[in-house]
Amino acid sequence: MIETQTLSQQQIQLAEQVTAHNYHPLPVVIESAEGAWVTDVDGRRYLDCLAGYSALNFGHGHPVLVAAAREQIERVTLTSRAFHTDKLGPFCRDLAALAGMEVVLPMNTGAEAVETAIKVSRKWGYDVKGVAADQANIIVFDGNFHGRTTTIVSFSTDPVARDGFGPFTPGFRIVPYGDVAAVEAAIDANTVAVLIEPIQGEAGVLIPPAGFLKAVRDVCTRENVLFVADEIQSGLGRTGSTFACELEGVVPDMYILGKALGGGIVPVSALVSSRAIMGVIRPGNHGSTFGGNPLACAIGHAVVALLETGEYQARAAALGEHLRKNLEALIGHGVVAVRSRGLWAGVDVDPNLMTGREVCERLMARGVLVKDTHGSTIRLAPPIVVEESDLDWMTEQLKAVLV
Repeated sequence: MIETQTLSQQQIQLAEQVTAHNYHPLPVVIESAEGAWVTDVDGRRYLDCLAGYSALNFGHGHPVLVAAAREQIERVTLTSRAFHTDKLGPFCRDLAALAGMEVVLPMNTGAEAVETAIKVSRKWGYDVKGVAADQANIIVFDGNFHGRTTTIVSFSTDPVARDGFGPFTPGFRIVPYGDVAAVEAAIDANTVAVLIEPIQGEAGVLIPPAGFLKAVRDVCTRENVLFVADEIQSGLGRTGSTFACELEGVVPDMYILGKALGGGIVPVSALVSSRAIMGVIRPGNHGSTFGGNPLACAIGHAVVALLETGEYQARAAALGEHLRKNLEALIGHGVVAVRSRGLWAGVDVDPNLMTGREVCERLMARGVLVKDTHGSTIRLAPPIVVEESDLDWMTEQLKAVLV
């Protein structure tokens, strides 16, 4: 008897034949989505506990964001920054205010925003701090993930991201995450910035020791070095606060934002800082055809408006506490450790049971979508619109998988 392939199997087979294998996706083919749930081409529903690596903080198809996109699509979507548009100023003004900053440089993807931060930091070092030409260095951290461009993988410590892509860009010093003394020791007269994730997402939602961010902030201030916070994953409500830095009472010199800023509809990223720092960039130094386009600005502005009420931050904090208790109850029952901030958790599964990939595959079979990272660790980042009952159900599925 000849077996008939499901539509999902057909689509997976096609994708494997015609797309480059730069990802190893789970064997699910999503066709539609709403809120915290997605539906595959065979009609099966799944709870999305990845949320596009935090790009979908507000869920799939948020009505306010979809309305903003639809209205703007019917007016104008792109002019390039050769001209002003009516959406750019209001978006940048309100995003700067949300971050407690003054100036915004809009881009598209997170990696572009990180590259922008590197360029601005170096230019500031030469123009303001007085570093000799081509001598600037930036302090980064072991286990970092800031993107996959050639320059960014130059200071990655992940061999999968780095190996085979040299020669690498110089000018970066890697120190252990959480080690203030190592940061101090690495700084010299040519250091222009410390680039840091307040929480390391790709590394497994690693949370630094209490007081570490504040100590690094103090060192940067004392040594006249920029504190640059990559909040592409941790920012915009994910951790129960607008920014993860706020949880430690830290104000950076620059925020790098992305993912959720586009509402899960279009890529939107931004560097947000002061006039004194951003003023080193002059016309022609940096740009992007699509950066700050009116469609992106309309959606980004709507995202900012959602965050201005504080509703989503409070919801992430409350639901995150509920999720933490659920997950910690599994420690000793297949779970070795749990790290969480708001609706963002890293769960270390006993490696003697199964790999992280196996956990994800078994959860997928039970209707839950998550992503593994580094061995037997899985990451959970459900949309902030998820229901408490959904989190309870997800935990039951994880418990069943581990048993």
